[in-house]
Amino acid sequence: MSLEGKAAIVTGSTSGIGKAIAEAFAAQGCNVMLNGFGDKAAIEAQRAGLAKTCSVKVAYHGADMTKPAEIADLVAKTQASFGSVDILVNNAGIQHVAPIENFPPEKWEAIIAINLSATFYAIHHALPVMKAAKWGRIINIASTHGLVASAQKVAYVAAKHGIVGLTKVVGMECADTGVTCNAICPGWVLTPLVQAQIEARAREQGIPVDQARRNLLAEKQPQLQFTTPEQIAGLALFLASDTASNMQGAQLVSDGGWTAQ
Repeated sequence: MSLEGKAAIVTGSTSGIGKAIAEAFAAQGCNVMLNGFGDKAAIEAQRAGLAKTCSVKVAYHGADMTKPAEIADLVAKTQASFGSVDILVNNAGIQHVAPIENFPPEKWEAIIAINLSATFYAIHHALPVMKAAKWGRIINIASTHGLVASAQKVAYVAAKHGIVGLTKVVGMECADTGVTCNAICPGWVLTPLVQAQIEARAREQGIPVDQARRNLLAEKQPQLQFTTPEQIAGLALFLASDTASNMQGAQLVSDGGWTAQ
C-alpha cells in the first residue's frame, strides 16, 4: 500500500502509539504533521530523522489539545504546509486513576478535554477539507475501555465510550462522501503511560515490576501479551487503505481476548 502524496495529522505522536503510527504512515510515503509534548531537541530529532529516513515532508505543531483554537491552527497549518489534510489520527490522551469520590475535578476536565473534546474539534475543522477533496480517513484511537469499563478510571472510560459513539455518528454522516471514520480499540499496550501504571502498582504492592506487569495483563486478558504500538500502526494503515473504504463507524479491537469474555 502506498500513501504517497497524502498528508496526515497524528496527534500525540511524539511517543507511544502515535509515534509508531506516524512512522508507519511516513514509511508509506505520507507527509506527516507531528503533534505532542516533549523535549524540543528530541522532537526536532524525531522530525528530521523521519523526514530523512522516509524521504517525506514532516512538520511539527505543538498544539495544546485542551485548547480549541490551537487545534484549529493545527489543521490549518497542516493544510498550508502540505496542501491537504487527507488523514486525521486522533490519538492524544492522558490518564488518571482514582475512585470517583476522590477523583480530582481538574483531572476529569483535562481527560475529557484531551481524550474526547479534542477529537471533536479536530474532526470539526478537518472534515470540510476532506469532503471537498472527496477523500479522507479519520482514525480515532479509542480503547477497550470504549467498550467495557474498569473501576477507578471514570474519566478515561467515559471519554473512550464517547469516542466510540462519536466515531459512529461521524461515520454515518460521512457515508458516500469518500471520507471514512473508524476507531481502533487496543487493550493493554506497553506505552510510557501504561509502564508508569505498572511501576506504581509494583511500588504499592511491594512486588517486582515484571510480576506487576503480568498481574495487570492477567486481570483482563486471556492472552498474556501486550499489543505493540507497531500492531496498532498496522491497523491504522489498514483503515487508511482502499480495502477499508466501505467501513464506517466501526471498532477494530486488539485486546488479547479481553472483550471476548
